[in-house]
Amino acid sequence: MKPILKTLLVISLVIMASCETTQKEQIHMQNTRNLTAKEILSKPDYLAISYGGYRKKTRDSQPSLEELKQDLKIMYAMDIRVLRTYNVRLPHAANVLKAIKELKTEDENFEMYVMLGAWIDCKNAWTELPLNHNEESVHNASEIERAVELANMYPDIVKIIAVGNEAMVKWATAYFVQPHIILKWVKYLQDLKQDGKLDKDVWITSSDNFASWGGGESEYHTPELEELVKSVDYLSIHTYPMHDTHYNPVFWGVLPKEKKLSNTEKLDKVMSRSLSYAISQYDSVASYMKSLKVKKPIHIGETGWASFSDGHYGADGSRATDEYKQALYYQKMREWATKNKIKCFYFEAFDEPWKDAHNPNGSENYFGLFTVDGKAKYALWEAVDNATFKGLKRGQNEITKTYGGEMKDLLLDVHMPPVKNEIMLNH
Repeated sequence: MKPILKTLLVISLVIMASCETTQKEQIHMQNTRNLTAKEILSKPDYLAISYGGYRKKTRDSQPSLEELKQDLKIMYAMDIRVLRTYNVRLPHAANVLKAIKELKTEDENFEMYVMLGAWIDCKNAWTELPLNHNEESVHNASEIERAVELANMYPDIVKIIAVGNEAMVKWATAYFVQPHIILKWVKYLQDLKQDGKLDKDVWITSSDNFASWGGGESEYHTPELEELVKSVDYLSIHTYPMHDTHYNPVFWGVLPKEKKLSNTEKLDKVMSRSLSYAISQYDSVASYMKSLKVKKPIHIGETGWASFSDGHYGADGSRATDEYKQALYYQKMREWATKNKIKCFYFEAFDEPWKDAHNPNGSENYFGLFTVDGKAKYALWEAVDNATFKGLKRGQNEITKTYGGEMKDLLLDVHMPPVKNEIMLNH
């Protein structure tokens, strides 16, 4: 073979090999950015969060596509890779999916997945008619069908469908249903997967209070719940120690032996016990599931801590809500969940003033890690210092710290929890 032909042959072989390598890399990139629910939930570095993009006092004012993109970029910068939404009847969830799709088109490195919630109600919920918790709302079927439609429309984004949100827990008196209704829709979705009408890798669950999953009172331990546990792909449980600083404060408060510690040391111990309380609720569900001889993943579908309240959890109540305690809970929960490879959909990304529109100072309005106008609460101050949000905005506002970053001002709003014997006297 002539030297020049030999050289050309070598060059062509190198080019072919290079092209083949590039194709393999592209396929690998596509695969790593189109993970299954099983893969996503088992990756500790893929942080999860609950997300509602509402910025006004009513959900009649839907966030625009550009506003949703702003939020998505902010969450992406925090290493959030999985979002949780709550219903599909309103445009919000569909618009979130559309916004993610557009961001993925604009930037091939952008990666975000969704746990799509389908809201479930009992018959006559949110009406003046008598509630019937044994029968379901006429709207449930359309909610499920819309969730399926969106999952099939965005198969690279929707990886989990949650049938109901706190739909079985009996304190949700305005709308709760019996487990057989949730079971019906879970089985329906599982059948769609079997028939090829829904991606087989989409995981089906219901996201509910730990008690509803068998971790609480025995009244929840029914044959229908047992069958539900066996029918879902994994259990998505909620745990809220913050609420129980008022309703069941067995863990809450400074121990008498801790009275001589500094305030920061006291708060660290108090919030560590709050985390332990949440873990005990997680463990109670695991114990119930073990009693059924069922082995399935259990992840946290919701947990969070409000930064303000003028009610049960504020200065005149359990003294639980401020940005300092919120930050401690967030950090401790994230650390524990990551270490134990438990996916934690932290509640929530941004404050949503519609949650308790008639009570602007109510705790439900203040679970966000960001304020409505885009200020990062204390849990994220370090991220601001590290320029995590550089160049990002919410509305017209750059991401800055609450309290102007002044720790002394933040601490003025921190109230020490009562000493344990005070709690016992008050209850």
